[in-house]
Amino acid sequence: MHYPGQVSSHERGNRLTELHQTITGFDVWHLSLPVTSRRDHGIGRVENACEIILLRLTAEGGAVGWGEGSPWSVFTGTPEASLAALDRYLRPLVIGRRVADRPAIMEAARHAVAHASEAKAALDTALLDLAGHIAGQPVWALLGGKCRDRIPLSVSIADPDFERDRALLDRLVGDGIRIVKLKAGFRDHAFDIMRMERIAHDYPSLRVRVDFNQGLTPEEAPARTRDMAAFKPDFIEQPVRAHHFGLMARLRAMIDVPLLADESVFGPEDMTRAAGEGICDGVSVKIMKSGGLGRAQEVTSIAAAHGLGAYGGDMFESGLAHLAGTHMIAATPAITLGCEFYQASYFLAEDILETPFAVEGGAVIVPDAPGLGARPDMDRIRKFTLAGPTP
Repeated sequence: MHYPGQVSSHERGNRLTELHQTITGFDVWHLSLPVTSRRDHGIGRVENACEIILLRLTAEGGAVGWGEGSPWSVFTGTPEASLAALDRYLRPLVIGRRVADRPAIMEAARHAVAHASEAKAALDTALLDLAGHIAGQPVWALLGGKCRDRIPLSVSIADPDFERDRALLDRLVGDGIRIVKLKAGFRDHAFDIMRMERIAHDYPSLRVRVDFNQGLTPEEAPARTRDMAAFKPDFIEQPVRAHHFGLMARLRAMIDVPLLADESVFGPEDMTRAAGEGICDGVSVKIMKSGGLGRAQEVTSIAAAHGLGAYGGDMFESGLAHLAGTHMIAATPAITLGCEFYQASYFLAEDILETPFAVEGGAVIVPDAPGLGARPDMDRIRKFTLAGPTP
């Protein structure tokens, strides 16, 4: 396979040798990014702004790699915890190590601080971006090679004011989007049924998925899940709290549409248990839950080995984290249900990338440039920084 910018074998060897450069710079920022609307999910709400953590690694030769941690306090953790995990506990594992030491660094990171999966995802992303720039290869090449050029995009419908979401739906159809995910369970059941009926009637070109984000109690989950299944969505995602494995298995048996796990499955260990206990037909794979691109691929491999589907989910992210997820999916054949990397285009008031995150004709376009294929704009980092070094 020939990667973009591929050079002679001699120069390629030189570039690979350059991966033995040591990492000399480790800079972390805490950003607050304004958003365009309120979004309600089963377990929480986001409005006004979402907060992310940025990591910049610098190698001794001057090459730079970027990563993003995208926490949510009710789901994975807090930005303050991610910042501390990177700045205090993971930094010593990185400074002075070789760029090529990524596997060893990430293994050490697993044990240096419990949880903090978003911080570890930022580190893994930055290490891959840095290695890609030095080697002259896109991140997907470092993860096993590209199996797709485009990834179907799903956009979530989550505004408690459905009339505002109708304006978004009009825009999505005009942009060629063909998949939406209805966030359900944050209001009464009649509201969810009304929205499903309206979308089916007014937007027949759209495929619909349903995500409760753990919003249902054990008592109400069976009836409400069955009612939503009657609309024949592509799938229904995580109706109940993450620890209700037995109830997830029972709900799966009650409905005739696929049931996906999200919050019940963070890393490979959870996926092994979920598959063994039969709680789902598929899984939402997120690098922020898994703790990096490599572990997200492991989750997918376990799911695929059990005949389960996989979907590329996201948190409240900028285009930088979207790029990391895009490269991961591009190199992971078993993720066949598309992705949800819509935040940069349809939720943030302003993204942080120098060039727009590429969405075209209802799909995310996989970049071919070295590393992640784009980088943050330093002026925007300054504009949205809550804490961090002077860029």
